[in-house]
This record gives sequence, C-alpha cells and structure tokens, in this order.
Amino acid sequence: MLCGRWRSRHRRPEEPPVPAQVAAPSALPSPPAPQDGGTKRPGLRALKKMGLTEDEDVRAMLRGSRLCKIRSRTWHKERLYRLQEDGLSVWFQRRIPRARSQHIFFVQHIEAVREGHQSEGLRRFGGAFAPARCLTIVFKGRRKNLDLAAPTAEEAQRWVRGLAKLRARLDAMSQRERLDHWIHSYLHRADSNQDSKMSFKEIKSLLRMVNVDMNDMYAYRLFKECDRSNNERLEGAEIEEFLRRLLKRPELEEIFHRYSGEDRVLSAPELLEFLEDQGEDGATLARAQELIHTYELNEIAKQHELMTLDGFMMYLLSPEGAALDPAHACVFQDMNQPLAHYFISSSHNTYLTDSQIGGPSSTEAYVRAFAQGCRCVELDCWEGPGGEPVIYHGHTLTSKILFRDVIQAVREHAFALSPYPVILSLENHCGLEQQAAMARHLRTILGDMLVTQTLDSQNPEQLPSPEQLKGRVLVKGKKLPAARSDDGRILSDREEEEEEEDDEEEVGAAEQRRRAKQISPELSALAVYCCASRLRTLRPAPPPPQPCQVSSLSERKAKKLIREAGNSFVRHNVHQLTRVYPLGLRMNSANYSPQEMWNSGCQLVALNFQTPGYEMDLNAGRFLINGQCGYVLKPACLRQPDTTFDPECPGPPRTTLTIQVLTAQQLPKLNAEKPNSIVDPLVRIEIHGVTSDCARKETNYVLNNGFNPCWRQTLQFQLRAPELALVRFVVEDYDTTSPNDFVGQFTLPLNSLKQGYRHIHLLSKDGASLSPATLFVHICIQGS
Repeated sequence: MLCGRWRSRHRRPEEPPVPAQVAAPSALPSPPAPQDGGTKRPGLRALKKMGLTEDEDVRAMLRGSRLCKIRSRTWHKERLYRLQEDGLSVWFQRRIPRARSQHIFFVQHIEAVREGHQSEGLRRFGGAFAPARCLTIVFKGRRKNLDLAAPTAEEAQRWVRGLAKLRARLDAMSQRERLDHWIHSYLHRADSNQDSKMSFKEIKSLLRMVNVDMNDMYAYRLFKECDRSNNERLEGAEIEEFLRRLLKRPELEEIFHRYSGEDRVLSAPELLEFLEDQGEDGATLARAQELIHTYELNEIAKQHELMTLDGFMMYLLSPEGAALDPAHACVFQDMNQPLAHYFISSSHNTYLTDSQIGGPSSTEAYVRAFAQGCRCVELDCWEGPGGEPVIYHGHTLTSKILFRDVIQAVREHAFALSPYPVILSLENHCGLEQQAAMARHLRTILGDMLVTQTLDSQNPEQLPSPEQLKGRVLVKGKKLPAARSDDGRILSDREEEEEEEDDEEEVGAAEQRRRAKQISPELSALAVYCCASRLRTLRPAPPPPQPCQVSSLSERKAKKLIREAGNSFVRHNVHQLTRVYPLGLRMNSANYSPQEMWNSGCQLVALNFQTPGYEMDLNAGRFLINGQCGYVLKPACLRQPDTTFDPECPGPPRTTLTIQVLTAQQLPKLNAEKPNSIVDPLVRIEIHGVTSDCARKETNYVLNNGFNPCWRQTLQFQLRAPELALVRFVVEDYDTTSPNDFVGQFTLPLNSLKQGYRHIHLLSKDGASLSPATLFVHICIQGS
C-alpha cells in the first residue's frame, strides 16, 4: 500500500505562517448579558448560525434565571445562571468571585439533562421542591452533577428544552462549523468595547486567547494587509479576511495542490487518485463523486463534480477523515460467540467517586460507569441497619449507600448505552439474613432482566453469547456445591487483595474454617453463569473447561501467571472468564495498566473508573470501537482452544507502523488566567501491546504556539502482535524545569487506525472533547 507520494507536476507549498495560539474553551471569560434587541449583537452571530436566535427557550436562557442549587438537606443556594452569547457556555454566579473560567461550564461537556428527582442528590435532598421544578445537569468526566430547582415548572422546562436544542445542534455541527463558531466566540470576547471593530491591541488580545504568541511585526503586517479602509480598525469583511488568513492550513493546501495541479480544483478522478493513495477501502469513481456531493460547499463546483480546497478541508475534518475507521464506530463484530471470547469493560469499586479510604460512595458512580460503556460493575456488600445491606469500602471512612438503591440504578441505567449483558460482581460480606435480602432485591427490582437459570436448562458446555443475553443481568458470586459439607460452609468470595500465601499449597483445615463463610441458598441460586471460584494453578494440559466458573485475581497474581504460565493462562481464558482487580495497596484508587492482562486474554480487567490517567485512556481506547457497547471480540490467537500464543514470546516483527506528525490545530490554553501563557507543544506516540511492542517516541517541541504548530517529523514502530496493540497520541506542553503538562490525547486500537492523511480529534484527561483541537498526521501500516 502506498504511504503517500509526490508527482512531478506537484509544487511544494511555502512553509506554514507564524503560528497563532488558541485558548481552551475553559479559558473563555463571560461576556455581559445581552440587552434588548440582542440578536443584532456581534456575539450572537454564533447562535444565529445555529438557527436558535429566535427560539424562545434559548432567548430565556440568554436573559438568565435564578435557580436554586441543591447540595444537601440544608445547603440550598439561589444563583444566577445565564447562557452566554456564544451558545456554547453557561455562566453562573458564585458567592465568592473566582477566576473567570471558574464561573462557566460548557454545553459540550454535558452528558445528560434529567428532569425531576432523577439524581441521587435530588432524591435525598430535593424533597422541598416539586419534581416538576427540578432538573439535574450531568457532566462528562469527574465533575459532580448540578442539581437545580427553578422558580416554576415552566422555567425548569425552558432550561431542559433549551439545553437539549443546544446539545443537538452542537452534535450536528461539522468540525469546520465548530471551528468557525469557536473563533467567532473568541473574537467577540476580544472586542473589549463591543463596537464590532477590532483595533490592533484587540487583535493581539485575540491571538493570546487562541494560544499564539505571534511576532508583533508579523501580526501588524497581517493586520494592515486586511485593513483596507486604512483606519487602524478591522470591521466586517476585513475581520473575516483576517480570520481566513489566521485559519489558513498550508499543509492541507500542499496536499490539495499535489493532486489538483494548476487548476486548483479536484475532479472526481483526481479525488479518486487521492483516495487510492490513502488506502481507502471501496475507492471508486462513484465514491469520489459521492464525497464531492457531501462535502463541497460551492454549488457550482458541486454541479460540475469538482471539489475546491474548502470542500477538501471539510472532508478531511469530517469523521470520514478521522483516524478511527468509521466502520468500527458501530457494532461490527460477531456478537454470537461465547462471553469468554470478548474483552468486557469492567469497573473496580464502582460505587466510589474518589479514593478508597475516605471518598464518598454514590449510585451516580454506577450511572457514570454505564455511560462510559462499562458492562461489569462491582458491589461490596456489608451488613446494614434495619436488615438492609449497604455498599461501601469496608473498614474505611467511605460513605455507605443502600444495596437496593444501586440495583434500582442498574435497572434504570444499565442498558441506556449498550444492549449487551451486565455482570454484577458481588463481594459479599453479609450474613445469611441480609444475603437473602440481597437476593430478594435482585429478583423484585430487576425482574425479567435477571438471569436466574441457564438458557437451555442444561449444564452448558460453553458460555452464552452477548447476543443471546441482550438486556440481561448476570450475578457473579459464590455457588453452593451440589453436596454441601456438614456445616454447610464454603469459602468466601471476598477478594484476597493482599494474598501473601502460596496458592499452590493446600490451606490447612483450621485456616480454611477461619476464612469460611456461609452462603445463602437464595443468593447462591442467582450465580448461574458466573460462579466465583479460586484459580489455584495452571497446568500445560488443562483439565476439562468449566465455563461457568469465574476467577478473580489481583494484578500481582495475574502478572505472576502471565510470567510463569503464559500460554496455559491464555488457553484457560479461551473457555472461562477471569477478572483482574487492582492491589489493595493503591489507597488513592490508582490504576494499573490493563494492557498486560488483555495480552493474556483476561476478559474482566477491572479499573477504578473514577481515576483519570493513561490507564483509563487505554480502557476507553480499547472499547472505543464496536459501538462502544462494552464488548470487543478478542483476536483469534486468544480464542482458539489449541492456541500456541504466549504474550511473553510473540514471535518476530510482522508490522511496521510509520506516523508522520505534521501539524496541530487550536490546542487548548492550559492557564486560562494568564494571557501571556502560551503552550510549547510536543507530540508523543505510544504503543501499548505485548511487552516487546511497547514503545514511545516523541517530536521536538514548538515554542509558543498552540494554534497551528508544525513538526513534520516521522516516528516509526516495529510490531510483533499488531492485533493487540493500542496507539496513543499525546500532546504535552514542554517544560524545561518540571514535568510536561498534559494537553490532550486520543487512543485507539491499531486495527481500527486508518491510513493516509488523518485528523486526530483530541480528548481531555476526563475523556471530554477538546473540539476544535486536532492533530494532523500521515499514517502508513505495512505488513512484512
């Protein structure tokens, strides 16, 4: 496959202009509230382009509302909330004024808006307010829910409807529209006297806002070239001309001219040639014509089946021009294989919203996990007052929540994003009476969702498939043996997080009795396909598989098995589920790298979803594909019963990955409160796979330019097990005296990475979009 090429008629374009710099949306200061007739104000251009300036709900949000923020039974504070004229952010009042960026939240960071008492906070503390007056704004990432009560039900509905319209319009925007919207919102903020004219001082302010430290002479020359009226002010068409020059993409022009030649337009055959060089599947003349009709903005060019530079940029900034294969964004894998053949998105200590020592427990943590595609959640169950079991991290200061409330949250939210089965991993510390209460709540609340018997009423030879279990909930817990011992006791299913003993040795009878625990028949009956069992040893010739048994291993024990019995562990995981969890020593709920566990075929690699970091980036990247349904089919080498694959000895290199890092666009400004603080970006590409494939390489840094930095550097990697590899693109702000600051990242499986010229759409630490921030790269994947 070609990795891009030059043709003799192509001209090398000039080098990119001096970079300009862009501030992250979090840096946006709040403009004043609109006056009467505000739809004519320049700041409302963004809303006008969204087609929402005349919408009554949006106009009411622009005027603002005094809403009551609810945090506890006694903490109810009235605050002013007002939609800003950019249509992208909401300003809110604080008792103590803080930095401007601390008074704003962004529409693109909203996960959901719930009406009524549909959050844990409002159910507990909102009794004084009628449900019709209440709403909850749920944010992506770690930000807490915002529980609000409006003065009237109608005002609450205006915010619910208005936010829904803004979110829908934002989701429907192309990347080019987002960029236009974004730059005009900054333009409005830089116009200090709101006269719709830009002095050179205001232009310099704009450049700092958008993360560029442009040389004064160059900036003034650009300013004067656009000042056609020669009055030291830019207005109207002059401002648009300045923005066009600022947003110019020389590297895209270079590629476009390479294929279009001297006439500066792409015909359908020329676009087809570009698609073929990109390595696009199904590249035909008809496909090229379809792309012209989809992305070309000029109607005359479209009628003649020609693509201009603007249309070409629209295409490359669209999902079809992104690094992630669009065909992998929906459910595209075979979902009819046994559960053991899939990686399954799994959470550890799901109830926690912070550390496992003193952090709060919340049902909202389960809702957030499900919203991130999680399919296996953990419930640490302990004796509670009044015969009601509770969930918390035992023997710590973490708060407690009712078991039944968690099960209710499972019923309401488990299948909002994915229809495929959910596994409830029970860590049971309750006595027989409260175990029976747990079983009763599971049956009565979940009803037909709960799997209470095998699908074919026989002992299964293999686990059912995700397709067979759509919409169903499985319980992972201890199963009473068919023939119970005299005292009716079996080992507890409590995870031994600090397991110092050698599991291969027989545990003495006294020790066994000490650790023993009774299991309620009612709860035992619900462990159908996920019966907790201890994995003591692995032999080269494994015994007949027991598909319904699930082993839970600490990360330390799992690593030991991978090291000492790599292939045997892989074969074990072909037939049975294995759950891996973090060591208990991780007091701050830090995570381990899940990649090593996936390499050996472990399905349920449980992470602390509340703790952001590269480990959760890898998890999000692994489950980014297949419709983000939480199930990803393992590679064939991890599904074959007689596989010889060993992650410690994967064989010789088979694939060469070459990535040319070209440019970045509109990187976020890290220090919103310091106008002169500009990022010095570098790009690091990481490979996460089998041990011999793991690598990281980075570019040089570019000084003082987060707007359009240019690198043109090539990084190359040799891979032995490409089917397991994840590729992580990271942008950092270089610092000579301290660790680099994180700017953004994007992670995806190598097998879902498209070749050719691609845009990488960057995400924040919490996984929220940093739109319009992108990387522009060229990717080539060659097999040996």
